[in-house]
Amino acid sequence: MKRPHIPTEQIGSIPRTAELIEAYQQYRDDKIDYDALNQIAEEHTKQVLNDLADLGCSVVSDGEQRKFDGFAHYCLHNSPRFGSEGLIVDFSDGHRRVFAPHLKKAPFKYENTADEYLAFALKHTHLPVKQAVISPSMLSLVYPAKGIEGYSHQQFIEDLVAEHVAEVRRCLALGAHKVQIDFTEARLSLKLDPSGGMLSAFVELINRCLSAFSAQERQKIGVHTCPGADIDATHSAEIDYKYLLPTLFKINAGNFYVALKGEREPRKVLRLIGQIISPEQRVFIGVTNPIDPIIEKPEEVCELIIAATEFIPIEQLGTTDDCGFSPFADDVSTGREIAYQKIRARLEGTKMAEQQLFEKQCK
Repeated sequence: MKRPHIPTEQIGSIPRTAELIEAYQQYRDDKIDYDALNQIAEEHTKQVLNDLADLGCSVVSDGEQRKFDGFAHYCLHNSPRFGSEGLIVDFSDGHRRVFAPHLKKAPFKYENTADEYLAFALKHTHLPVKQAVISPSMLSLVYPAKGIEGYSHQQFIEDLVAEHVAEVRRCLALGAHKVQIDFTEARLSLKLDPSGGMLSAFVELINRCLSAFSAQERQKIGVHTCPGADIDATHSAEIDYKYLLPTLFKINAGNFYVALKGEREPRKVLRLIGQIISPEQRVFIGVTNPIDPIIEKPEEVCELIIAATEFIPIEQLGTTDDCGFSPFADDVSTGREIAYQKIRARLEGTKMAEQQLFEKQCK
């Protein structure tokens, strides 16, 4: 009898240290240059890679230590083409973030790309590395409503698709274990447009990009959805998953990373996923909640996984954290040690579930 294997991966970000956050502030104050900031971040990246290996992670990420502005527009960081204004997102505790700074100067192009981060990480770990990239749908929001003279929206989208596809392709070519498309605006879109039109347009754009890849390549590509997780607050947790997941799972990717632990009715979500998941898809359910200061017990994680197997075939199941632990670089609401304890609980709880399922099969 073969022991069940449930893959487990983190979403991406690990809380930055006070030293790195201070270095970024010094950079913004013109006290250090970009190269100096990057060197500091590289040292912190190596530390995170070592820490995750020591925790027992079989797949690691770079902790997003070099995504200085955060996950939403790292590729635009340090670019003169974008302004400070853009899509403002309100969080449940009242704070706000700019998710998509508006493009001021054509053409649209990436200033930084995730494959640069991946290449560095691969040099400093022997473990498989997962790389997160921002979704093309998030970046589609940088085009201002008033337009840009001499640069049509159609041409902007063509440039955006080309940039996104090239970034993902380079990550795959480098040997990324997975390429995860961060799609936090999926749930948010239903708050902004309850009709679902915006969500459908987002999914169509992502599928347009994914059409550039083979079926085999798409098995290494995933999509992450969550209600936001910034400074212990969310931006769209009130939106019921029944309005999101059926459309989300129409994305032609092989993997889906779905925030679950923070949901009010996890079993309801699991039942819905079981009804809509296709045979070629795998869903990684969130079993730890990054914005909850209470550290999950491995037994609690195991219980949630066992519940998931009532609705989702084991061979299509994986585990993850609901979200990254610090999607924006200056978020210090969750300490690094708490993040590591939560990751340890996920790892141990997943192994515990594998053992219980194996014993069940042997009976």
